[in-house]
Amino acid sequence: MEFLLSRDPFLHALQHLAGDDEHSHEDPSPAKAYLRERNAMASTAVDVKEYPSSYVYVADMPGLKSSDIKVTVESGNVLVLSGKRKREENADAEAKYLSIERKATKFMRKFALPGNAVSDQISAACQDGVLTVTVPKVAPPTPKIINIEVK
Repeated sequence: MEFLLSRDPFLHALQHLAGDDEHSHEDPSPAKAYLRERNAMASTAVDVKEYPSSYVYVADMPGLKSSDIKVTVESGNVLVLSGKRKREENADAEAKYLSIERKATKFMRKFALPGNAVSDQISAACQDGVLTVTVPKVAPPTPKIINIEVK
């Protein structure tokens, strides 16, 4: 019995032209690197919330473990959330792939941190493919009150 998978040939050709094929990571050209980074940024959905004492970034990173995710601060004020899902190796020698749609994928987003962010106290946790990054805020200064004696 033959197993047939339908696939949109137009979409496949478009992905190939955009550099979204399995061999595109082998091309070191700056144009391909730019396309890979742009696609990684476009495919990473992030919610940003502000609380009185912190900013919270919640990013979808499906299929990634904590060890596959990297959170950094560049240039003192740019928060970078990134991750890479590697292609699964066929561990079952008896099975052969009929279709591979879950490719190796990169996830990445960059955010300019607000001026009141405390970048050396950032914390991050990943659970069920959702990355939560908490960026504390500098406490607002308490107003100094000077009492003037009235004569």
